[in-house]
Amino acid sequence: MNAPAIRIAVVGHTNAGKTSLLRTLTRRVHFGEVSERPGTTRHVERIELKVQGRAAVTFLDTPGLEDAVSLREHLEAFAVAAQTPPERIRAFLQGPEAHGAFEQEAKVLRALLEVDAAFLVIDAREPVLPKFRAEIELLNSCARPVLPVLNFVREGSSREPAWRELLSAYGLHAVVRFDAAAPFVGAERELYQDLGALLRDRREQLRGVVEALEAEAVQRRAAAAARLAELAVDTSALRRGVPSETFNDPVRRQAPIAELQKAVSTKAHRCADDLLALYGFREGDADEAPLPLLEGRWSMDFFSPEAMKDAGVRLGKGAAVGAAVGVVADLALAGLSLGAATALGASIGGAVSQGWGPVGRKLANRLRDVQELTVEDRVLHGLLAWQLQLVRALEQRGHAAMQRIAAGEPQDGASSQRQIADILRAARPARGHPDWEAGLRTRWIASPQRQAVVDQVAQAMREAIDAAVRPAA
Repeated sequence: MNAPAIRIAVVGHTNAGKTSLLRTLTRRVHFGEVSERPGTTRHVERIELKVQGRAAVTFLDTPGLEDAVSLREHLEAFAVAAQTPPERIRAFLQGPEAHGAFEQEAKVLRALLEVDAAFLVIDAREPVLPKFRAEIELLNSCARPVLPVLNFVREGSSREPAWRELLSAYGLHAVVRFDAAAPFVGAERELYQDLGALLRDRREQLRGVVEALEAEAVQRRAAAAARLAELAVDTSALRRGVPSETFNDPVRRQAPIAELQKAVSTKAHRCADDLLALYGFREGDADEAPLPLLEGRWSMDFFSPEAMKDAGVRLGKGAAVGAAVGVVADLALAGLSLGAATALGASIGGAVSQGWGPVGRKLANRLRDVQELTVEDRVLHGLLAWQLQLVRALEQRGHAAMQRIAAGEPQDGASSQRQIADILRAARPARGHPDWEAGLRTRWIASPQRQAVVDQVAQAMREAIDAAVRPAA
Protein backbone atom coordinates (compact mmCIF):
# COMPACT_ATOMS: atom_id res chain seq x y z
CA MET A 1 0.00 0.00 0.00
CA ASN A 2 1.53 3.27 -1.15
CA ALA A 3 0.43 5.90 1.36
CA PRO A 4 0.82 9.57 0.41
CA ALA A 5 3.85 11.39 1.77
CA ILE A 6 3.47 12.86 5.24
CA ARG A 7 3.56 16.66 5.02
CA ILE A 8 5.56 18.46 7.70
CA ALA A 9 5.99 22.22 8.01
CA VAL A 10 9.21 23.27 9.72
CA VAL A 11 8.43 26.52 11.54
CA GLY A 12 9.92 28.78 14.17
CA HIS A 13 11.50 32.12 14.87
CA THR A 14 13.99 33.54 12.41
CA ASN A 15 17.48 32.00 12.62
CA ALA A 16 16.39 29.13 14.89
CA GLY A 17 17.97 26.51 12.59
CA LYS A 18 15.02 25.31 10.48
CA THR A 19 16.99 24.89 7.24
CA SER A 20 19.85 23.34 9.20
CA LEU A 21 17.50 20.74 10.63
CA LEU A 22 16.21 19.85 7.16
CA ARG A 23 19.71 19.52 5.74
CA THR A 24 20.53 17.03 8.45
CA LEU A 25 17.25 15.09 8.26
CA THR A 26 17.46 14.76 4.46
CA ARG A 27 21.28 14.65 4.25
CA ARG A 28 21.20 17.35 1.58
CA VAL A 29 24.15 19.60 2.25
CA HIS A 30 23.11 22.01 -0.51
CA PHE A 31 19.44 22.50 0.45
CA GLY A 32 18.46 26.09 1.09
CA GLU A 33 20.90 28.58 2.54
CA VAL A 34 22.43 28.34 5.99
CA SER A 35 23.81 31.52 7.47
CA GLU A 36 24.24 33.20 10.82
CA ARG A 37 22.40 36.19 9.35
CA PRO A 38 18.72 36.36 10.43
CA GLY A 39 15.93 35.94 7.91
CA THR A 40 17.92 33.91 5.40
CA THR A 41 14.88 31.90 4.23
CA ARG A 42 12.31 34.24 2.65
CA HIS A 43 10.07 31.77 0.82
CA VAL A 44 8.52 28.38 1.49
CA GLU A 45 10.72 25.65 -0.01
CA ARG A 46 9.86 21.97 -0.32
CA ILE A 47 12.19 19.03 0.07
CA GLU A 48 11.41 15.31 0.13
CA LEU A 49 12.76 12.50 2.23
CA LYS A 50 12.68 9.44 0.01
CA VAL A 51 12.50 5.84 1.17
CA GLN A 52 13.14 3.13 -1.40
CA GLY A 53 12.81 5.67 -4.18
CA ARG A 54 9.47 7.10 -3.04
CA ALA A 55 8.73 10.29 -1.13
CA ALA A 56 7.91 9.28 2.45
CA VAL A 57 7.94 12.77 3.96
CA THR A 58 7.54 16.17 2.30
CA PHE A 59 9.04 18.96 4.37
CA LEU A 60 8.10 22.62 3.95
CA ASP A 61 10.90 24.94 5.00
CA THR A 62 9.21 28.20 6.03
CA PRO A 63 10.47 31.74 6.64
CA GLY A 64 11.14 32.77 10.21
CA LEU A 65 8.41 34.36 12.27
CA GLU A 66 9.43 37.96 12.87
CA ASP A 67 6.52 39.92 14.38
CA ALA A 68 4.14 37.46 16.00
CA VAL A 69 3.25 39.88 18.82
CA SER A 70 1.84 42.52 16.44
CA LEU A 71 0.05 39.89 14.35
CA ARG A 72 -1.62 38.41 17.43
CA GLU A 73 -2.87 41.87 18.41
CA HIS A 74 -4.10 42.42 14.85
CA LEU A 75 -6.06 39.16 14.89
CA GLU A 76 -7.65 39.98 18.24
CA ALA A 77 -8.80 43.38 16.94
CA PHE A 78 -11.17 42.00 14.32
CA ALA A 79 -11.99 38.64 15.90
CA VAL A 80 -15.54 37.42 15.56
CA ALA A 81 -16.94 35.43 18.46
CA ALA A 82 -18.34 32.74 16.18
CA GLN A 83 -14.99 32.12 14.54
CA THR A 84 -12.73 29.25 15.55
CA PRO A 85 -8.99 29.99 15.70
CA PRO A 86 -8.36 28.31 12.27
CA GLU A 87 -11.23 30.30 10.74
CA ARG A 88 -9.71 33.49 12.11
CA ILE A 89 -6.35 32.57 10.51
CA ARG A 90 -8.02 31.90 7.15
CA ALA A 91 -9.84 35.23 7.31
CA PHE A 92 -6.54 37.00 7.96
CA LEU A 93 -4.90 35.24 5.00
CA GLN A 94 -7.59 36.64 2.70
CA GLY A 95 -6.98 40.22 3.84
CA PRO A 96 -4.49 42.82 2.58
CA GLU A 97 -2.23 42.57 5.64
CA ALA A 98 -1.29 39.03 4.62
CA HIS A 99 0.43 40.55 1.58
CA GLY A 100 1.78 43.57 3.38
CA ALA A 101 3.06 44.08 6.92
CA PHE A 102 2.65 40.43 7.91
CA GLU A 103 3.72 38.80 4.64
CA GLN A 104 6.34 36.54 6.23
CA GLU A 105 4.00 35.35 8.99
CA ALA A 106 1.26 34.73 6.39
CA LYS A 107 3.57 32.42 4.42
CA VAL A 108 4.16 30.36 7.55
CA LEU A 109 0.50 30.15 8.55
CA ARG A 110 -0.61 29.34 5.00
CA ALA A 111 1.88 26.47 4.85
CA LEU A 112 0.83 25.23 8.27
CA LEU A 113 -2.79 24.90 7.14
CA GLU A 114 -1.67 22.64 4.27
CA VAL A 115 0.28 20.05 6.25
CA ASP A 116 -0.31 17.11 8.59
CA ALA A 117 1.90 18.42 11.39
CA ALA A 118 4.70 20.86 12.19
CA PHE A 119 8.16 20.81 13.72
CA LEU A 120 8.59 23.93 15.86
CA VAL A 121 12.35 24.57 15.85
CA ILE A 122 13.54 26.50 18.89
CA ASP A 123 16.97 27.95 19.54
CA ALA A 124 17.33 26.79 23.13
CA ARG A 125 19.97 29.46 23.75
CA GLU A 126 17.38 32.23 23.40
CA PRO A 127 15.70 33.63 26.53
CA VAL A 128 11.99 32.93 26.81
CA LEU A 129 10.49 36.24 25.69
CA PRO A 130 6.87 37.34 25.04
CA LYS A 131 7.39 37.12 21.27
CA PHE A 132 7.89 33.36 21.55
CA ARG A 133 4.66 32.96 23.48
CA ALA A 134 2.88 34.84 20.71
CA GLU A 135 4.45 32.54 18.09
CA ILE A 136 3.26 29.42 19.89
CA GLU A 137 -0.27 30.84 20.20
CA LEU A 138 -0.35 31.65 16.46
CA LEU A 139 0.83 28.16 15.52
CA ASN A 140 -1.69 26.52 17.83
CA SER A 141 -4.43 28.58 16.15
CA CYS A 142 -3.91 26.54 12.98
CA ALA A 143 -5.08 23.39 14.79
CA ARG A 144 -2.25 21.21 13.55
CA PRO A 145 -0.15 18.88 15.74
CA VAL A 146 3.06 20.67 16.72
CA LEU A 147 6.23 18.88 17.85
CA PRO A 148 8.81 21.22 19.42
CA VAL A 149 12.45 20.55 18.46
CA LEU A 150 15.00 22.08 20.80
CA ASN A 151 18.08 23.05 18.81
CA PHE A 152 21.57 24.00 20.08
CA VAL A 153 20.97 22.22 23.38
CA ARG A 154 24.65 21.27 23.61
CA GLU A 155 25.63 24.91 24.06
CA GLY A 156 26.55 26.03 27.55
CA SER A 157 24.10 28.92 27.20
CA SER A 158 21.13 26.59 26.60
CA ARG A 159 17.96 27.47 28.51
CA GLU A 160 16.33 24.11 28.03
CA PRO A 161 14.46 23.92 31.40
CA ALA A 162 12.81 27.33 30.83
CA TRP A 163 11.73 26.32 27.34
CA ARG A 164 10.28 23.03 28.51
CA GLU A 165 8.27 24.88 31.15
CA LEU A 166 6.86 27.28 28.54
CA LEU A 167 6.00 24.51 26.10
CA SER A 168 4.23 22.52 28.81
CA ALA A 169 2.11 25.56 29.63
CA TYR A 170 0.74 25.38 26.07
CA GLY A 171 0.17 21.62 26.17
CA LEU A 172 3.32 20.77 24.18
CA HIS A 173 4.72 18.02 26.37
CA ALA A 174 6.44 15.90 23.72
CA VAL A 175 9.75 17.66 23.05
CA VAL A 176 12.71 16.41 21.00
CA ARG A 177 16.33 17.43 21.62
CA PHE A 178 18.00 17.62 18.22
CA ASP A 179 21.23 19.48 17.52
CA ALA A 180 21.21 20.05 13.75
CA ALA A 181 24.96 20.65 13.61
CA ALA A 182 25.90 17.58 15.66
CA PRO A 183 22.86 15.30 16.02
CA PHE A 184 22.49 13.08 19.04
CA VAL A 185 22.60 9.37 18.35
CA GLY A 186 19.00 8.19 18.21
CA ALA A 187 17.56 11.72 17.84
CA GLU A 188 16.11 10.92 14.41
CA ARG A 189 14.33 7.86 15.75
CA GLU A 190 12.91 9.86 18.67
CA LEU A 191 11.77 12.62 16.32
CA TYR A 192 9.71 10.31 14.12
CA GLN A 193 8.49 8.19 17.02
CA ASP A 194 7.12 11.26 18.83
CA LEU A 195 5.59 12.43 15.58
CA GLY A 196 3.88 9.05 15.34
CA ALA A 197 2.29 9.68 18.72
CA LEU A 198 0.78 12.88 17.31
CA LEU A 199 -0.22 11.30 13.97
CA ARG A 200 -1.60 7.96 15.08
CA ASP A 201 -2.97 7.11 11.63
CA ARG A 202 0.53 7.53 10.19
CA ARG A 203 2.37 5.63 12.92
CA GLU A 204 3.14 2.56 10.80
CA GLN A 205 4.33 4.73 7.95
CA LEU A 206 6.66 6.61 10.27
CA ARG A 207 7.93 3.34 11.71
CA GLY A 208 8.85 2.36 8.16
CA VAL A 209 10.76 5.63 7.76
CA VAL A 210 12.74 4.94 10.93
CA GLU A 211 13.57 1.40 9.85
CA ALA A 212 14.66 2.57 6.40
CA LEU A 213 16.91 5.28 7.84
CA GLU A 214 18.51 2.82 10.25
CA ALA A 215 19.10 0.37 7.39
CA GLU A 216 20.77 3.16 5.42
CA ALA A 217 23.02 3.91 8.40
CA VAL A 218 24.05 0.25 8.57
CA GLN A 219 24.80 0.25 4.86
CA ARG A 220 26.89 3.43 5.16
CA ARG A 221 29.02 1.91 7.91
CA ALA A 222 29.46 -1.29 5.90
CA ALA A 223 30.49 0.74 2.85
CA ALA A 224 32.91 2.79 4.96
CA ALA A 225 34.44 -0.40 6.35
CA ALA A 226 34.81 -1.83 2.83
CA ARG A 227 36.48 1.35 1.57
CA LEU A 228 38.90 1.42 4.50
CA ALA A 229 39.64 -2.27 3.97
CA GLU A 230 40.63 -1.50 0.40
CA LEU A 231 42.95 1.22 1.69
CA ALA A 232 44.51 -1.12 4.24
CA VAL A 233 45.17 -3.85 1.66
CA ASP A 234 46.30 -1.34 -0.95
CA THR A 235 48.86 0.36 1.27
CA SER A 236 50.04 -2.94 2.78
CA ALA A 237 50.73 -4.28 -0.71
CA LEU A 238 52.56 -1.15 -1.78
CA ARG A 239 56.19 -1.97 -2.54
CA ARG A 240 58.93 -0.29 -4.55
CA GLY A 241 62.26 -1.73 -5.61
CA VAL A 242 65.30 0.51 -5.30
CA PRO A 243 68.81 -0.40 -6.54
CA SER A 244 71.18 -0.70 -3.60
CA GLU A 245 73.54 1.76 -5.26
CA THR A 246 70.79 4.39 -5.26
CA PHE A 247 69.60 3.59 -1.77
CA ASN A 248 73.08 3.71 -0.26
CA ASP A 249 73.49 7.28 -1.54
CA PRO A 250 71.84 9.59 1.06
CA VAL A 251 70.97 12.15 -1.62
CA ARG A 252 69.73 9.84 -4.37
CA ARG A 253 67.60 7.70 -2.07
CA GLN A 254 65.41 10.67 -1.11
CA ALA A 255 63.59 10.52 -4.44
CA PRO A 256 62.24 6.94 -4.13
CA ILE A 257 61.40 7.50 -0.47
CA ALA A 258 59.46 10.68 -1.32
CA GLU A 259 57.71 8.90 -4.19
CA LEU A 260 56.46 6.12 -1.94
CA GLN A 261 55.40 8.56 0.77
CA LYS A 262 53.47 10.58 -1.79
CA ALA A 263 51.75 7.43 -3.06
CA VAL A 264 50.54 6.60 0.46
CA SER A 265 49.28 10.14 1.11
CA THR A 266 47.45 10.21 -2.22
CA LYS A 267 45.71 6.93 -1.46
CA ALA A 268 44.72 8.16 2.02
CA HIS A 269 43.33 11.45 0.74
CA ARG A 270 41.40 9.72 -2.01
CA CYS A 271 39.87 7.43 0.61
CA ALA A 272 38.94 10.44 2.75
CA ASP A 273 37.17 12.04 -0.22
CA ASP A 274 35.24 8.81 -0.81
CA LEU A 275 34.16 8.77 2.83
CA LEU A 276 32.98 12.38 2.60
CA ALA A 277 30.91 11.54 -0.47
CA LEU A 278 29.52 8.44 1.21
CA TYR A 279 28.21 10.53 4.12
CA GLY A 280 26.73 13.18 1.86
CA PHE A 281 29.50 15.77 1.94
CA ARG A 282 31.73 16.92 -0.86
CA GLU A 283 34.65 19.23 -1.37
CA GLY A 284 33.81 22.68 -2.69
CA ASP A 285 31.05 23.51 -0.22
CA ALA A 286 33.28 25.63 1.99
CA ASP A 287 31.61 28.95 1.16
CA GLU A 288 28.18 27.61 2.11
CA ALA A 289 28.86 24.96 4.71
CA PRO A 290 32.50 24.10 5.37
CA LEU A 291 33.31 20.46 5.04
CA PRO A 292 33.79 18.39 8.17
CA LEU A 293 37.49 17.96 7.59
CA LEU A 294 40.11 17.46 10.18
CA GLU A 295 42.26 20.55 10.11
CA GLY A 296 45.43 20.11 8.10
CA ARG A 297 44.15 17.06 6.23
CA TRP A 298 45.81 17.94 2.96
CA SER A 299 49.12 18.81 4.52
CA MET A 300 49.30 15.86 6.91
CA ASP A 301 52.54 13.90 6.71
CA PHE A 302 51.66 10.32 7.58
CA PHE A 303 55.35 9.53 7.96
CA SER A 304 56.00 12.11 10.65
CA PRO A 305 55.17 11.00 14.22
CA GLU A 306 55.05 14.64 15.31
CA ALA A 307 52.62 15.61 12.55
CA MET A 308 50.40 12.66 13.39
CA LYS A 309 50.48 13.60 17.05
CA ASP A 310 49.52 17.18 16.21
CA ALA A 311 46.56 15.82 14.25
CA GLY A 312 45.38 13.94 17.30
CA VAL A 313 46.54 10.48 16.22
CA ARG A 314 48.85 9.06 18.86
CA LEU A 315 51.15 6.41 17.51
CA GLY A 316 52.76 3.76 19.55
CA LYS A 317 56.43 3.03 19.18
CA GLY A 318 57.20 1.41 15.86
CA ALA A 319 58.54 -1.70 17.52
CA ALA A 320 55.54 -1.98 19.82
CA VAL A 321 53.10 -1.66 16.94
CA GLY A 322 55.08 -4.15 14.89
CA ALA A 323 55.12 -6.62 17.74
CA ALA A 324 51.36 -6.28 18.16
CA VAL A 325 50.87 -7.03 14.48
CA GLY A 326 53.45 -9.79 14.41
CA VAL A 327 55.79 -8.12 11.92
CA VAL A 328 59.22 -6.80 12.88
CA ALA A 329 61.20 -4.84 10.30
CA ASP A 330 64.92 -5.33 9.86
CA LEU A 331 65.40 -1.62 9.38
CA ALA A 332 63.03 1.35 9.60
CA LEU A 333 63.78 4.57 7.76
CA ALA A 334 61.46 7.55 7.25
CA GLY A 335 58.40 5.43 7.96
CA LEU A 336 59.45 2.81 5.42
CA SER A 337 60.60 -0.74 6.02
CA LEU A 338 63.67 -1.91 4.16
CA GLY A 339 64.45 -5.52 3.34
CA ALA A 340 62.18 -7.05 5.99
CA ALA A 341 61.74 -10.75 5.29
CA THR A 342 58.55 -10.85 7.34
CA ALA A 343 57.18 -8.00 5.25
CA LEU A 344 56.84 -10.45 2.37
CA GLY A 345 53.45 -11.50 3.60
CA ALA A 346 53.22 -13.27 6.90
CA SER A 347 55.02 -16.17 8.49
CA ILE A 348 57.02 -18.68 6.45
CA GLY A 349 53.95 -20.87 6.45
CA GLY A 350 51.91 -18.03 5.05
CA ALA A 351 54.46 -17.42 2.31
CA VAL A 352 54.43 -21.07 1.33
CA SER A 353 50.63 -21.19 1.29
CA GLN A 354 50.67 -18.29 -1.16
CA GLY A 355 53.11 -20.02 -3.46
CA TRP A 356 56.79 -19.36 -3.96
CA GLY A 357 56.24 -16.13 -5.90
CA PRO A 358 57.09 -13.73 -3.08
CA VAL A 359 60.09 -15.78 -1.99
CA GLY A 360 61.28 -16.11 -5.57
CA ARG A 361 61.01 -12.37 -6.05
CA LYS A 362 62.98 -11.80 -2.86
CA LEU A 363 65.80 -14.07 -4.03
CA ALA A 364 65.81 -12.46 -7.46
CA ASN A 365 66.10 -9.02 -5.91
CA ARG A 366 69.00 -10.16 -3.78
CA LEU A 367 70.75 -11.40 -6.90
CA ARG A 368 70.01 -8.13 -8.68
CA ASP A 369 71.11 -6.17 -5.62
CA VAL A 370 67.73 -4.44 -5.28
CA GLN A 371 66.30 -3.18 -2.01
CA GLU A 372 62.53 -3.15 -1.46
CA LEU A 373 60.69 -0.35 0.32
CA THR A 374 57.34 -0.96 2.02
CA VAL A 375 55.26 1.11 4.41
CA GLU A 376 56.15 0.55 8.04
CA ASP A 377 53.42 -0.79 10.33
CA ARG A 378 53.42 2.23 12.60
CA VAL A 379 52.56 4.42 9.61
CA LEU A 380 49.73 2.11 8.57
CA HIS A 381 48.56 2.10 12.18
CA GLY A 382 48.43 5.89 12.31
CA LEU A 383 46.86 6.20 8.89
CA LEU A 384 44.02 3.83 9.78
CA ALA A 385 43.50 5.44 13.19
CA TRP A 386 43.15 8.79 11.44
CA GLN A 387 40.64 7.42 8.92
CA LEU A 388 38.58 5.87 11.71
CA GLN A 389 38.61 9.22 13.49
CA LEU A 390 37.24 10.83 10.33
CA VAL A 391 34.44 8.24 10.10
CA ARG A 392 33.52 8.91 13.71
CA ALA A 393 33.40 12.64 13.01
CA LEU A 394 31.18 12.13 9.96
CA GLU A 395 28.82 9.90 11.93
CA GLN A 396 28.26 12.78 14.37
CA ARG A 397 28.23 15.59 11.82
CA GLY A 398 25.08 17.42 10.77
CA HIS A 399 24.82 18.64 7.19
CA ALA A 400 24.47 22.25 8.26
CA ALA A 401 27.44 22.58 10.61
CA MET A 402 29.29 25.82 9.97
CA GLN A 403 32.59 25.07 11.70
CA ARG A 404 35.34 22.70 10.74
CA ILE A 405 36.03 19.77 12.98
CA ALA A 406 39.26 20.32 14.83
CA ALA A 407 41.48 17.32 15.32
CA GLY A 408 40.09 15.87 18.52
CA GLU A 409 41.15 13.17 20.87
CA PRO A 410 41.33 9.85 19.04
CA GLN A 411 40.18 6.64 20.62
CA ASP A 412 43.64 5.43 21.40
CA GLY A 413 42.90 3.22 24.39
CA ALA A 414 43.97 -0.38 24.69
CA SER A 415 40.84 -1.69 22.97
CA SER A 416 41.30 0.68 20.03
CA GLN A 417 44.96 -0.31 19.69
CA ARG A 418 43.96 -3.96 19.63
CA GLN A 419 41.32 -3.34 16.97
CA ILE A 420 43.75 -1.59 14.65
CA ALA A 421 46.30 -4.34 15.28
CA ASP A 422 43.63 -6.87 14.29
CA ILE A 423 43.06 -4.93 11.06
CA LEU A 424 46.76 -4.87 10.23
CA ARG A 425 47.06 -8.58 10.95
CA ALA A 426 44.15 -9.29 8.65
CA ALA A 427 45.81 -7.20 5.91
CA ARG A 428 49.23 -8.79 6.40
CA PRO A 429 48.95 -11.27 3.48
CA ALA A 430 48.99 -8.27 1.14
CA ARG A 431 52.61 -7.69 2.17
CA GLY A 432 53.60 -10.57 -0.04
CA HIS A 433 51.55 -9.42 -3.04
CA PRO A 434 52.75 -6.11 -4.51
CA ASP A 435 50.51 -6.98 -7.46
CA TRP A 436 47.51 -6.38 -5.15
CA GLU A 437 48.19 -2.66 -5.08
CA ALA A 438 45.26 -0.83 -6.66
CA GLY A 439 46.11 0.82 -9.93
CA LEU A 440 48.48 -1.90 -11.11
CA ARG A 441 47.21 -3.76 -14.16
CA THR A 442 47.55 -7.29 -12.95
CA ARG A 443 45.25 -10.26 -12.58
CA TRP A 444 45.57 -10.06 -8.79
CA ILE A 445 43.53 -6.88 -8.47
CA ALA A 446 40.28 -8.81 -8.94
CA SER A 447 41.56 -12.14 -7.67
CA PRO A 448 39.43 -14.20 -5.26
CA GLN A 449 42.42 -14.44 -2.92
CA ARG A 450 42.75 -10.66 -2.70
CA GLN A 451 39.01 -10.23 -2.24
CA ALA A 452 39.00 -12.76 0.58
CA VAL A 453 41.63 -10.69 2.40
CA VAL A 454 39.70 -7.47 1.77
CA ASP A 455 36.54 -9.07 3.17
CA GLN A 456 38.38 -10.22 6.29
CA VAL A 457 39.86 -6.76 6.82
CA ALA A 458 36.44 -5.18 6.25
CA GLN A 459 34.96 -7.31 9.02
CA ALA A 460 37.64 -6.18 11.47
CA MET A 461 37.20 -2.62 10.24
CA ARG A 462 33.44 -2.74 10.79
CA GLU A 463 33.97 -3.79 14.40
CA ALA A 464 36.38 -0.87 14.87
CA ILE A 465 33.88 1.58 13.32
CA ASP A 466 31.07 0.34 15.56
CA ALA A 467 33.31 0.73 18.59
CA ALA A 468 34.43 4.21 17.49
CA VAL A 469 30.84 5.43 17.13
CA ARG A 470 29.33 3.71 20.18
CA PRO A 471 30.67 6.13 22.84
CA ALA A 472 28.76 8.98 21.15
CA ALA A 473 25.45 7.30 22.07
